Amino acid sequence: MDVPFVIRHRLQELGLGQRDLARAAQVTESYISQLLTRRKAPPAPNRTDIYDRMDNFLRLPRGELAKLAALQRKEDLKRELGDEPTPLFREVRELVLHKCKPDKAKDIRAIFETHPFGELERLVTLTLLDVAKEVARQELDNKYWLRMVAQLGGRSYEEMRVVVLEFLDTDLFHVSAENCVSFLNPLIESWDIDLATFRLDIALSQRVAAGHVKRFEFVERESEPSGGAESGLNRFLQDASLSGTATEEELAFLKRLRFNGRQPTALFYYRELQNLRDPLHFPTSKKLQ
Repeated sequence: MDVPFVIRHRLQELGLGQRDLARAAQVTESYISQLLTRRKAPPAPNRTDIYDRMDNFLRLPRGELAKLAALQRKEDLKRELGDEPTPLFREVRELVLHKCKPDKAKDIRAIFETHPFGELERLVTLTLLDVAKEVARQELDNKYWLRMVAQLGGRSYEEMRVVVLEFLDTDLFHVSAENCVSFLNPLIESWDIDLATFRLDIALSQRVAAGHVKRFEFVERESEPSGGAESGLNRFLQDASLSGTATEEELAFLKRLRFNGRQPTALFYYRELQNLRDPLHFPTSKKLQ
């Protein structure tokens, strides 16, 4: 049973036509026709008011068609996307959690278990995989590195080559425990996440990946100055006579300036720097009293 079926059935029971329904819903007869012949999907209940009008006109309980439309849209979406992804192998999740900073691991585990393969688990696992793949891709032709990793895993050089190629071909939905043992475990030293900003820091193993930290941030930021503003700032930064004495704090302030499309010159930034340093522009609280 779906929305078109219920509507057609009620119209027949009440002896009414599509034109009557269109008039009551304040839409075109063509729209109703497409809806009833399934050429047009039922609209989302929270984006239209026609269901209340139709319920009233067809003498259905209030909210009946909206509820049915929501279920139908959900089923249609599932058919389009296929089966929902299954949770990761337990070994994969356990390794990901094992690599998490100890002070965060308990909270992260609770989130993973409450929302299996939810947004946070997918985000973290996908990012870890991407980092490991980047290293594997860079070292694919490095025989010394491959032999070293092969030795750590008790494999031959040729076997490790195959493992690397298979790992590069895997994705978030097919990552296996074998992939984790082969790469995530030796490559990733630890990871940490700020749950407020979703900033993710991943520390690579010094023994296998020249140990350094990769940082990923998932927060909205204002765009950098564009067009003339950017070129003016670049010229200011490149001219040591203008910007040579500027501190990091002062440069950060200048970079945050916005001009609504106007195009400041390098000289503007130099004068702004002098204004920033002028004590007359920033009187102390003692002088203000």
